[in-house]
Amino acid sequence: MIKWAGDVARTSKIVATVAKYRLDRNVAQFTDNPWWLRYSPFSLLPSPREDDAVRFRQALEDLGPVFIKFGQILSTRRDLLPVEYADELARLQDRVPPFDPAVATSIIEAQLEKPINEAFHCFEREPMASASLAQVHAAELSEGHHIVVKVIRPDIEPTIEKDVRLMRTMATWLMRVSHDARRLRLVDVVDDYDATITSELNLLIEAANTETLRANFKDSPLLSAPQVHWDLCAESVLVADRVYGVPISNIDELKARGTDMKKLAERGVETFFTQVFVDNFFHADMHPGNIFVDLTDPSEPSYIAIDCAIIGQLTLEDQSYLARNILAFFNQDYRAIAELHVQSGWVPASTNVREFEAVIRQLCTPLFRRPLSEISFGHFLLSLFNTARRFDMEVQPQLVLLQKTLLNIEGLGRQLYPELDLWSTAKPFMERWMSDRYGPTGLVRNVREHGNDLLEALPALPEVLASLPRRLSSLERLATRELAAVDQAIVEKQNRDQRLKLARFVAVAIGLGAIGAMLAGAASLIPAAGVVLVCALLIPLMR
Repeated sequence: MIKWAGDVARTSKIVATVAKYRLDRNVAQFTDNPWWLRYSPFSLLPSPREDDAVRFRQALEDLGPVFIKFGQILSTRRDLLPVEYADELARLQDRVPPFDPAVATSIIEAQLEKPINEAFHCFEREPMASASLAQVHAAELSEGHHIVVKVIRPDIEPTIEKDVRLMRTMATWLMRVSHDARRLRLVDVVDDYDATITSELNLLIEAANTETLRANFKDSPLLSAPQVHWDLCAESVLVADRVYGVPISNIDELKARGTDMKKLAERGVETFFTQVFVDNFFHADMHPGNIFVDLTDPSEPSYIAIDCAIIGQLTLEDQSYLARNILAFFNQDYRAIAELHVQSGWVPASTNVREFEAVIRQLCTPLFRRPLSEISFGHFLLSLFNTARRFDMEVQPQLVLLQKTLLNIEGLGRQLYPELDLWSTAKPFMERWMSDRYGPTGLVRNVREHGNDLLEALPALPEVLASLPRRLSSLERLATRELAAVDQAIVEKQNRDQRLKLARFVAVAIGLGAIGAMLAGAASLIPAAGVVLVCALLIPLMR
């Protein structure tokens, strides 16, 4: 009962926010402005002066930390959003006040099972930073050994659970009324967000990611990560060495200290490709707040990465297809790009390769008329994925993370050194990687690594070949049965939808009649609008 009451209160807050910022206009933009939205009580409210994207960002800020975090993650999904929305959501910041230091201390002591003065030589009660999920305190392990202590906010999980549940309800409703919402798979977007934010609540995952990234770049001039102190880490507490580099966004200080900006920018590109293709473990949240520069030697600058909660990895198949796509782009081989998309399964096998190639050529030709230093490979990937959607390319979460990371790295590189030529760094790297992976050296290595497996499999090869026709026939019969079952399920669903259609129409009529009565009684517009939205949210879910 309490849980239901909390959901109702939160829904009322969301409804009021929808009315305040006239988000019905945003919904109309993505749903072809259906009749029931055009004639809803929302249309009686004053027209907004701000742009749709601005109002959407302001509404998320009003709804609090969980929605702000959702907007931040959504801002990276440029494969889903119009440019103006992505740019506006990128402005979202965690303007969250810190929680009581006494509460932070009690959480740390409970998690570490020892008093704060036994765990640390010195602990600063006032936090040095505060965000939607956690806050950070400065501390010392011993005299002069500076560390940071990250602690998860108290009671944040119930808030996240409640807000994600409401997001999923709204996404489900939008998918019922909007073709675009179905194409963008909004429920899957919410599910991805749920998985991301849940993993961020477990600081042991972040600690392990930090340790892996640190090990991958051990003794490397490119990148480092803080040392994690595992004996002081728990699910809600992370302790690591404090970073004293220069924030990557402080370009004036980097220049004032004589940093080799060209080398720093090029090393950023090399760092990205090393993470993706050598380690297959890349930091997927490399925005300026998470990157510092080590200027121990300004002529040999290197990066320091923090906040490793979100990590991306590719399957070996995706890694291979992506590498070949990149080289095909560098070589302007548009036919190869189209064929690789089909071979990888990123677009359906029925795709007309020649037509797809023509669209890619049309997309790329204007790019290559510019100087190489002005061509953004990140924006090319974004445009390519958007173009491929016309050929029913489904959203590839692992590729979206990679695309977002490349856009961040390339954007930072161009800010550091506007003449950055991504090609001179990336193309030789990819050519070396392909040669090492698929050339004679790679072949010898694969035989050496898998030689025993091949020898064990050879005796069974004749039997496998002899039974192949029988197995294929069995698979064909199984596929036929599965298709028949799917057809039957579709028919049953269509019949159920027909039975519900009349019930929904009656329910909407009753809801609108109630609204009319409220308006006639001089009730305020916002509560009336709230009833309409609640009806709209609940009616499609009647099953």
